[in-house]
Amino acid sequence: MKRFSLPEDGGLIEAGLPKDILHSYEKIPTEIFEESHEASKAIAEIIISSIKSHKDGKFKLGITTGATPVSLYHALVKRYNAGDISFADVEIFSIDEYYPVGAGERQSRNYRIHEEFLNLVDAKPENIHIPDGSVPQDKVSQYCADFDRLASGMDLLVVGVGTNGQIGFNEAGSSEKSRTRTVLLSYKSRKTQARNFNGDIKATPRTAITIGIGTMLSAKRIILMAWGEDKAQAVHDIVEGPLTVQCPASFLQKHENITFYADTNSASMLSRVVAPWLVGPCEWTPKFVRKAVVWLCERVHKPILKLSHSDYLENSLGGLLEQVGAYDKINIDVFNDLQHTITGWPGGKPNADDSTRPVSSAPFPKRVIVFSPHPDDDVISMGGTFIRLVEQGHDVHVAYETSGNVAVHDDVVLQHMDAAHELGFADKFAEVKEIIASKKPGEPEPRALLDIKAAIRRSEARSAVRSFGLNENTNAHFLNLPFYETGGIKKGERTQKDIDIIIDLLQKVKPHQIYVAGDLADPHGTHRVCTEAVLEALEQLKGEDWLKECHVWLYRGAWMEWELGRVDMAVPLSPDELIKKRHAIYRHLSQKDIVPFPGEDPREFWQRAEERTQNTARLYNELGMAEYQAIEVFVKLF
Repeated sequence: MKRFSLPEDGGLIEAGLPKDILHSYEKIPTEIFEESHEASKAIAEIIISSIKSHKDGKFKLGITTGATPVSLYHALVKRYNAGDISFADVEIFSIDEYYPVGAGERQSRNYRIHEEFLNLVDAKPENIHIPDGSVPQDKVSQYCADFDRLASGMDLLVVGVGTNGQIGFNEAGSSEKSRTRTVLLSYKSRKTQARNFNGDIKATPRTAITIGIGTMLSAKRIILMAWGEDKAQAVHDIVEGPLTVQCPASFLQKHENITFYADTNSASMLSRVVAPWLVGPCEWTPKFVRKAVVWLCERVHKPILKLSHSDYLENSLGGLLEQVGAYDKINIDVFNDLQHTITGWPGGKPNADDSTRPVSSAPFPKRVIVFSPHPDDDVISMGGTFIRLVEQGHDVHVAYETSGNVAVHDDVVLQHMDAAHELGFADKFAEVKEIIASKKPGEPEPRALLDIKAAIRRSEARSAVRSFGLNENTNAHFLNLPFYETGGIKKGERTQKDIDIIIDLLQKVKPHQIYVAGDLADPHGTHRVCTEAVLEALEQLKGEDWLKECHVWLYRGAWMEWELGRVDMAVPLSPDELIKKRHAIYRHLSQKDIVPFPGEDPREFWQRAEERTQNTARLYNELGMAEYQAIEVFVKLF
């Protein structure tokens, strides 16, 4: 299936730029790719060429497990099936494993790496070295020492990094001289790893076996990789930050033959992305000029219209003045440009001059579809705008793309069934209780249980939209895209079946506006699949007349917000509208307090949403705009 990416507007001119200048802010040279699968292809090529050119004995390859290397596994398997490479004479080392855990248990690292890679190539069992999570406790120290000797001096080590700069299970506090050993997992790490144990932190091991940083540094060559905006801070700290035990992977800066491979989202906080004018010449498009001016305002703590000529010169923006013109004209142009993104009429204001508005006034009212990957992303990410579109009289539809059934805690199910018990359905309560008790960690949940969880989330979604006046019977659509319905954390691939469901809805509504999640690199992957399914559907419908006057707006979820340099529409919210949005989020009771997969952010979703939108309002205010309670922002795709 086709993959989609966000369009870039202006930026660093890399053509002809010497590598030492391009990487001048990087302590680990970093290769940035538009998409993770393209980066994975490049890494796969390095692995293959390194194996083929190796002459002395077996090639020693170190690899990692988890979500990061999956696209790399796919690339390697594809090349193997094409006859480009054999792994028969390659010693393969996996860098970590839970402890204690059996090799055959579905949630083990051993099981995953075999399922996703080793079983699909010709690697010989005697050449596969994976830490054994079943070693008796009284023998594990000697086992680790033996494993370390075996793993030392790998020819190539390819590993992903965690959101806190951990590598393997070397968490904050790990020494740069550490070797293969057992480690106690932090509560934060166990919360993250609980995704592999049906979200149950109690079932998640407290310890693990990992090769140490010192062992990694003994490798002849190292490739690091990270995908997605949730890794952006870690990539910055590893690549440009100081050596610190708080970011264990930073110690790999000491290696003489190391490269970091990142996608555009994980690299978004690097200097050459945040402020490329510090690195080299740039293409100065209007949006890129806005990006630079917003950056300058934050750097010198001034609103746009107070920036001076010296502010530009002293902060490496003299090239902008040379190409674009006088500083005061730039200030006024950017101020007006940003001011014109603000509108209280996201569907267009009827009978109004729309020459400087982000949305046309006609037609009015508009037909609108809000695509929500999970049954709560609509109100969390753009609830205020959603409410305003409904209240301003547009024909608004919401399409919940997945059931969200795996993100409901068993306790929530029992609470609902207890109410059913009170209403006389005692037999059903006992049946569900028995199903829950029979669950096994790491295995797909029983379909009967998933159906109940899906029903809970549908009822919550209907309650949320009903709270602000949407007809939940006619305008709320539950698509239940098939790719999601695996019963486990790992989802299926997007197929034409998913796309056809979306096409049917689009043809039925024929919208003038479409709102889609722009989190193409979300930590769980569902948002990307959902968004790409919508875009693929639109691609297949490109000949339709109604699509000629249809526009797609991208919102972002609860992880990160759009940077102001990219924003095309900003919808301000009043205090009362913010409360309405909060109350709509409240309706999603299963996602409060005990969410199975909360990520690393301890805040509830309504708190994340409010703080995110209030921060956006603060940024607009600091740039010299009006002061609003909160602002939701959008990027126009077309």
